[in-house]
Amino acid sequence: MAGQVRLFRPGHIQSDHFQASSSIGRVAVSKTAGWGFESLLACHFSSRTHANQMKAKAESDPTGSDTIKLVVAAVLLVAGIYGFYHFAAYSTLLRVVGLLIIGAAAAAVTLQTEQGRRLWQFTGNARTEVRKVVWPTRQETLQTTLVVIVMVLILGLVLWLFDMMLMGILRFLTGQEG
Repeated sequence: MAGQVRLFRPGHIQSDHFQASSSIGRVAVSKTAGWGFESLLACHFSSRTHANQMKAKAESDPTGSDTIKLVVAAVLLVAGIYGFYHFAAYSTLLRVVGLLIIGAAAAAVTLQTEQGRRLWQFTGNARTEVRKVVWPTRQETLQTTLVVIVMVLILGLVLWLFDMMLMGILRFLTGQEG
């Protein structure tokens, strides 16, 4: 079987020619192998990759309607802030409620744009990741805080002693001993 490439992923048809591979010699991690991650092959370009790059570029360019919506949202915010200060004679509660309503309207307009949808998706993904975090218990937090406080006190004491020693040496050298 000289000249054939054998990969250990079932369901893939292999060819009779060799392909260049990464010079760093990485092995695919079992969690990522075959699940849509980038290839480790050198200079590996495909029409699908190029098409995905073009699609991403097209999606990232704001359309005219998105730009208009973002301008409307900015105008709403500026008008809300102006109104908040312009109607200073009215109750602060009414002005704050009005500002919140105008801010919500501006946010709703912004979420109708591609950038707004991406921001909303990002915040959703961030919340998902925060839920995955293993937060320390109260006891672990208190113990860590205590260690930090003790280390700060010890370091402060060492620096104070070092300062007193240098000040004593400086007074001795300058002849200002009391």
